[in-house]
Amino acid sequence: MIKAAFFDIDGTLLSFNTHQVSPGTIQAFQALHQQGVRTFISSGRPKILIPDMPVAFDGYVTMNGGYCFVSDKVLLRNPIPQEETDRWLQYAQAEGLCTMIFTEHDMYVNTHSNPVANAIRDQLEFQMPPLLSTTEMMGRETYQVIAIMPASRDEAVLRMLPHCRLPRWHSQFTDLVKADNSKASGIESILRHYGIKPDECIGFGDGGNDVEMLDYCGIGVAMGNADDKVKAHADFVTTSVDQEGILHALTTLRII
Repeated sequence: MIKAAFFDIDGTLLSFNTHQVSPGTIQAFQALHQQGVRTFISSGRPKILIPDMPVAFDGYVTMNGGYCFVSDKVLLRNPIPQEETDRWLQYAQAEGLCTMIFTEHDMYVNTHSNPVANAIRDQLEFQMPPLLSTTEMMGRETYQVIAIMPASRDEAVLRMLPHCRLPRWHSQFTDLVKADNSKASGIESILRHYGIKPDECIGFGDGGNDVEMLDYCGIGVAMGNADDKVKAHADFVTTSVDQEGILHALTTLRII
């Protein structure tokens, strides 16, 4: 019996085309709540970047599991080691890379003129965060970094940051998080709080940072718009976010 459902945001709850929650998804959430199933966000976004949506959530896995909470109770804080955050910022400054950092309640970027950063802003529909130099960012407790760089740099960056990993979900940029952070570790903290077992939950996602979630949940559902590498980790592949993928999966699997 499914007692909890976890949802990625971009490409899963929100369409990249409409930036809206579909009518079918709203219907699905109503049915889940009527059956007593708890619903949760499981996202790479920080809370500050989670938009208001016409559906309700019992808790949040944010920043790829680095910061998780229900109501006003924080269940998990796991920031990047400060020396590695600062080492990344020094590298970004030396290499002229655009980067964003996410702290507990705020986010910052080191330039407002990078075209890739502006494209991310437009794709995900958020306002560009306040501008800080990489020097000013140093010393701030950071839970996640956005590193705007091609995948060809990943190996060198990981050698430099041995306690971090790069759950890349886009060719032009990657998230940078503490090595033991993932959506799965965040979900574990939520399930422990509610006394729910992993095989009693279902997870929905479409990106590379959703793989651990799909593997961990009793039922992992990949959206039809997901990459084939993500679909390979799913128990069920549904239709795309623009074809009512969440509703299709929940009805086909007879969860609602």
